[in-house]
Amino acid sequence: MKKKLSVLAGTLLLCLSFAETAGASQGYAVPPNARHQQECSSCHVAYPPGLLPAASWQRIMGNLHKHFGTDASLDEATAREISAWLEAHAGTGRRGGEEPAQDRISKAQWFVRQHDEVSASVWKRASVGSPSNCSACHAEAAKGNFNEHQVRIPK
Repeated sequence: MKKKLSVLAGTLLLCLSFAETAGASQGYAVPPNARHQQECSSCHVAYPPGLLPAASWQRIMGNLHKHFGTDASLDEATAREISAWLEAHAGTGRRGGEEPAQDRISKAQWFVRQHDEVSASVWKRASVGSPSNCSACHAEAAKGNFNEHQVRIPK
């Protein structure tokens, strides 16, 4: 009986692990938008739309002339296409549903929780730069893959 319970408990833990992994990637697996990839990744990772709610994306896209200290203005058609795509695939629920301070992904509570073991000195490394530089530690960030088992923090 104890052996069956151990097997059952192990199976349950394995299922929960897969469920958590699936949940972690939820919101990232959306049909890609070529213009989003092209325009956003010219300066930073083209953040998956599920990382912020629609209201945050609206503010960000509506203020591209003052995009976190940079003029990232786009022509109207491109901005409209990217905005529609971001809002259609925006985050909801526990992750991505919160409107973080200054609409910064790195200020979202889920982001802070996920990175609470990263010391302040790591963020200051030249190889990392800031919490917004996802690809410093997540090699597949550009593909929307933030699997914590593939994190490699640079020295």
